[in-house]
Amino acid sequence: MPDSEANRSAKPLDRPYLIVLGNEKGGSGKSTTAMHIVVSLLREGYRVGTIDLDARQRSLTRYIENRRTYLDRKGLDLPMPIETVVAKSTLRTSDEAEADEKRRFEEAYVGLMDKVDIVVVDCPGSDSFLSRLAHTAADTLVTPVNDSFVDLDLLARVNPNTHKVEGPSLYAEMVWKARQRRQMADGASIDWVVLRNRVGMLHAKNKERVEGVLNELTRRIGIRYIPGLGERVVYRELFLRGLTLMDLKEAKGLDGRGMSMSNVAARQEVRRMMDALNLPFRNAKVA
Repeated sequence: MPDSEANRSAKPLDRPYLIVLGNEKGGSGKSTTAMHIVVSLLREGYRVGTIDLDARQRSLTRYIENRRTYLDRKGLDLPMPIETVVAKSTLRTSDEAEADEKRRFEEAYVGLMDKVDIVVVDCPGSDSFLSRLAHTAADTLVTPVNDSFVDLDLLARVNPNTHKVEGPSLYAEMVWKARQRRQMADGASIDWVVLRNRVGMLHAKNKERVEGVLNELTRRIGIRYIPGLGERVVYRELFLRGLTLMDLKEAKGLDGRGMSMSNVAARQEVRRMMDALNLPFRNAKVA
């Protein structure tokens, strides 16, 4: 259950704080990461809403639906977010479609405004107008990537011989433009966090080179990179139950026999990720 009763009334801003999970590549653990962020914040006493912008796959929404079904079947009382799905417009012209999608996104956010403290948005793994809208609106942008040059190609063009950054990729350029639009709109900045998922435990040359590229990108395009979720089978097993590692104590593990040492280690991994996100409201003192 929530760790702090005081946090129940600790609204981060005068509006819901917006955490956006975005990249333009699938298979990086984006929805799994989003769900662990959602449940971690729920357990701290915050009211959390979700907006799923991938109305076709609805991975995050399916995760939440699985959670509701599992809790009902098992008679468990675990915290739940308020979920919303925003679909792409079916209007024919691009101008009409973009205006329609902007209205839909704003209505989804406003509809949650008096009900939640934080909104977590899961973007599709491709470029779209809805995704660009969410990126511009983000207070914290989280981009999960696997620890490989295949995924780093999302962020930068890297010289194959020297492993030096030659320039930003299309996605990095999109985020840069989103930051500019946000600065012009309300003077606010977007904290861009690159989450390194599936980082190998053993030292390897490739891991060292990835680290070097991310260090360079920190200087050049203003990212922060932090460790995310490891390569663990448990993350794939949790989806069908709608659970996260933060729920396994109440659920008595995945097999009803309690948490394994591996589960405990993975839960610490999630807690370290949440701390490294450095969400400003988590450190704010409650009056």
